[in-house]
Amino acid sequence: MFEIIRPTLIIDKEVVLRNIKRMAAKAQKHNVRFRPHFKTHQSAKIGEWFRDCGVEAITVSSVQMAEYFAANRWNDITIAFPLNVLELDNIQKLATKIKVNVLVENTDTARILADKSVQQLGVWMKIDTGYNRTGIEAGNTWESDKVIEYLAVNKNLEIKGFLTHTGQTYLSSSVDEIMRAHFDSLLKLKFFKNRYIDNYPNLQISMGDTPSASVCNNFVGVDELRPGNFVFYDLMQQSFGVCGFDDIAVRMVCPVVSKHISRNEVNIHGGAVHFSKDSIKNTDGKEMFGRVIVERNGDKLLLDTLNYLSKLSQEHGTIKVAHNQVNEFHVGQLVEIFPVHSCLTANLMGHYRTREGELIEMMPRF
Repeated sequence: MFEIIRPTLIIDKEVVLRNIKRMAAKAQKHNVRFRPHFKTHQSAKIGEWFRDCGVEAITVSSVQMAEYFAANRWNDITIAFPLNVLELDNIQKLATKIKVNVLVENTDTARILADKSVQQLGVWMKIDTGYNRTGIEAGNTWESDKVIEYLAVNKNLEIKGFLTHTGQTYLSSSVDEIMRAHFDSLLKLKFFKNRYIDNYPNLQISMGDTPSASVCNNFVGVDELRPGNFVFYDLMQQSFGVCGFDDIAVRMVCPVVSKHISRNEVNIHGGAVHFSKDSIKNTDGKEMFGRVIVERNGDKLLLDTLNYLSKLSQEHGTIKVAHNQVNEFHVGQLVEIFPVHSCLTANLMGHYRTREGELIEMMPRF
């Protein structure tokens, strides 16, 4: 491997390509449009790997991200964030060049969009199917009726259908819970679609979380899948049973800077500004920010859960070490760590290196 002297996010291109091909094949098998979310990798280079697998339409999480990928030859983009009316001029400028879909989840936004839109836009109604973040509450037909009433006035606006992010799957403790959340969300979306289908016969359903896209195999009634995290996966997904360690395509490589044998701890250069503060529970119920991989006799060894990234401050990371494995670590050594959440880790780092040392840039920081 090329020389690493500071925290470096490494991706395994072979694993990334395998993840992309597997998800694309699954969507094709179930006759579902594959519109992957690019917020995880945020890279024009990695975007090309999707294009090689037949992907033509994508999802992003911000107007800036849409502009970045539009400049890199993507011409059908859904901005999967509730429409920020202050950015409407930017969105309409973008819509003069490519197909743009936006999300609406309240009557105020729908009214402003209908009043001010002079460009062709696709509009998805965002439905809250249980994550309790954003979206029209499931069953709130008064709100959905008014949103459609406003949108229908402006012929520039095409009502696409109903979209959700079943984010509650990230709170699941088993594959069965993920499946139940998926089917519950789908039933709620079908309720809205059935209410309006007579007047809008082309309404569609769009779903998008990685856990359910990975483990579920019944997508009857779903028109579009928008998973994002699957491109890299991470320790959180592995802990749910969504993927295996071999499917995780990213590792943070960090230098060991000190050992404290009396506390069974090792300090690394790699803190919250590199990993984020996302954590999961270790097998003993304690907070864990990553699993540790060391090199032994030329082989990579994933240490057991008695050895884990236990604490983060800004630049510091603390690895709690089993007392009989302290000798696995020494100052100046590089350790690899599976991050808990690859999306935030990638966003913080701003670029990647492949195992061969190739630099892969992400979209510029704004």
